[in-house]
Amino acid sequence: MALPSLDQIRSAQDLIYCYMPATPQYSWPLINQRLETEAWIKHENHTPVGAFKLRGALVYASWLKQTHPDLAGVVAATRGNFGLGGGMAARLLGMKAVIVVPHGNSAEKNRGMLAQCVELVEHGPDFQDSLEFARALAQKRGFVMFESFHERLVWGTATCALELFVGAPNLDIVYAPIGMGSSICGMAAARDALHLSTEIVGVTAAASPASAISFRERRLTEAPAQSVIADGLACRRPSPEALKIIWNHVARIVEISESEIAVAMRIYYEDTHNIAEGAGAAALAAALKEKGALRGKRVGILLTGGNVDREMFLAALDGSFSSVRPA
Repeated sequence: MALPSLDQIRSAQDLIYCYMPATPQYSWPLINQRLETEAWIKHENHTPVGAFKLRGALVYASWLKQTHPDLAGVVAATRGNFGLGGGMAARLLGMKAVIVVPHGNSAEKNRGMLAQCVELVEHGPDFQDSLEFARALAQKRGFVMFESFHERLVWGTATCALELFVGAPNLDIVYAPIGMGSSICGMAAARDALHLSTEIVGVTAAASPASAISFRERRLTEAPAQSVIADGLACRRPSPEALKIIWNHVARIVEISESEIAVAMRIYYEDTHNIAEGAGAAALAAALKEKGALRGKRVGILLTGGNVDREMFLAALDGSFSSVRPA
């Protein structure tokens, strides 16, 4: 898969800005104190669905509608944010959306998807089972599969990265979480389109290590997806197309624990009064883990979303996930 050019990313921005404004990037003094350097947080928790997924979904759904004029509907699998973004994009473009989630999925994300008028289907114990069922369901219904990794999703996520690189220039390093890979591939696309030398560091949950193992071993490797606090990173089987891009454009991958993610969620609330879900806080957790190597550097940190259930967020705030307290 070819990464989008600068003109293609800008064309995606033109489409996306019909439905949402650019999100801000802020350098928060208290975060800077903790990291002992200058950091810029990209606030994708400020989109209309509370996460970055809307960008790619709008571009992808628009392309599907253009290339499949008789499209009856789409089917997608998700742990939440992709369904929120895909559901909103489908609704705005007049398309039927069926969203498959695993049993025990986030109740509040499910409610959010239903509010976008999707048909919600529960199937399987984890995302991979939901994904395989969704593909079969799409074929059965005569719908198009809304894939979890696709070229047009990367066009959309690259718009977020382009905003960050333009709004906070001269970044030395950027941390981006890896679920199915669209956000970090979009980061690579924007960096390369602008001919920057910024180092891109991927972030995964240690409890869902498939992408980290695949990166180290340079081969697609499945592994149990057991992260509880970061459902957006709970990927059992990485996308082979995403891995090819990650292998060629990402410097390294940092694995973080459930407790480190909880601490980062708590820090976001204490230092910026923003709510970050587990996957959304992962990049900050990785920067905190590596802060000794960051002094004197300008650091970009992608806060991918803030859609966390109340009980989960309270557990992160009161330390139920960890005995570790913010420094």
